[in-house]
Amino acid sequence: MENILLVINIILALILVSLILLQRSEGGALGIGVSQENFMLSRSAGGFMTKATAIVATLFIICSLALTIISRAELTPTSSVLDTIEEKTEDTPSIPENN
Repeated sequence: MENILLVINIILALILVSLILLQRSEGGALGIGVSQENFMLSRSAGGFMTKATAIVATLFIICSLALTIISRAELTPTSSVLDTIEEKTEDTPSIPENN
């Protein structure tokens, strides 16, 4: 199950990247992009691409959360570093006191 979700997540990531790269720039901060004439004509194509990007992004996030929940359930608690330090203190020699 985890492998299937991982493959789906990778495919969704590739689709999301390609959808973002295919979108037209609106020319915000850099002063480049479409003019006012082309802006009105390309509005419908941008609407579809924006909706498709939002849907794929939502699916990607849901798939990532599902992967996290599944892999978290498979983890078993292990001993901490403090447990190993406490075990080592029994074997270590004591420090002599200077009078």
